[in-house]
Amino acid sequence: MHSSVATLSKLRSSPQHQTQLGQLCGSKQLFRDRYRIVRALGRGGFGVTFLARDVTLPYAPFCVVKQLCPKVSNPAILQRASERFEREAKTLSQLGSHAQIPQLLDYFQVEGEFYLVQEYIRGCTLAKEVKTHGPQSELAVKRFLREILPVLEYIHQHQVIHRDIKPPNIIRCHDDQRLVLIDFGAVKEQIAEVGHSSQKGPTTHFVGTVGFAPPEQLALRPIFASDIYAVGVTCLFLLTGRTPMEFDYDSATGEVRWQELVHVSDHFGKILSKMLKISPRDRYQSAEQITRVLELEPHLDNLADCMNKRHSAQLPHSDEAIDPNAYLSPVARTASAIRQWRNRLQARERQQNSEEILVSSGYFG
Repeated sequence: MHSSVATLSKLRSSPQHQTQLGQLCGSKQLFRDRYRIVRALGRGGFGVTFLARDVTLPYAPFCVVKQLCPKVSNPAILQRASERFEREAKTLSQLGSHAQIPQLLDYFQVEGEFYLVQEYIRGCTLAKEVKTHGPQSELAVKRFLREILPVLEYIHQHQVIHRDIKPPNIIRCHDDQRLVLIDFGAVKEQIAEVGHSSQKGPTTHFVGTVGFAPPEQLALRPIFASDIYAVGVTCLFLLTGRTPMEFDYDSATGEVRWQELVHVSDHFGKILSKMLKISPRDRYQSAEQITRVLELEPHLDNLADCMNKRHSAQLPHSDEAIDPNAYLSPVARTASAIRQWRNRLQARERQQNSEEILVSSGYFG
């Protein structure tokens, strides 16, 4: 009995319970005469997330209510935060038209605090999936990339950087197994930026997760390639079950030393290496680039045969014509054409170089 009282006391003193929505958890009282708060789903540095039911709709469907708590009291700064919140919420609303991004159902402000109401995704996060079933195969991780990269390309086309891609923020939907990307950092960053601008002295408003965020994001300069780095770290987690803090890092370059712990094909290893480059310039610059490289993999053997190997039928290597009576496969004919083009190009370059030497020597003076 004493233990139960202590547990209840601890629950009531928790940060979730201290918020207005936390006090409504499990009660019949509605928030804004519409939302019945069921339970807290989680808490981050910028607020608390709750599972709720919208009782104004048929069957009272579940939804997610996110309460953002800016640490601001100055009216002028609060007004600036309000304007940024409105702007970023409208951007999220536009993104929600994608099937793999939760739909934004409502957004509003109550007594200086900001709220987002989003579609509830019934499913399991990739973090929980790996914890339950163990690390995934290279094939499964490639499938993950093919599913998540189009979403990344979509949000980047809308000039949005997610800022917090990681396994707990990717849900596999129970209904149709699609992957859904949740918890965008754009709104949180705007609110945090305004809140910290009211404080004296140097401050930080980093939005993201250490280990998944690359150096430029830690330096408060996130770019589209920052999300690509986070997807690369997520791939490492799926392949090994290890969090970023469980890997060693190269003391000279700062890059993750993952090669000894991850066994993948050479082609996929090169893709991962490029996604995880410390310098943003050395990374893929868009999700579309990674998609194209992944699609190229099934054709690598044929391309290698074309460019590096001689066909057993003794293909012509110069400008000589192909014997019309000799059968050559389409791949072999393409390879021959490429070699002939290269030979002609090299011949022209040699001729130009010779002429330049003669001119500089005074032979054509």
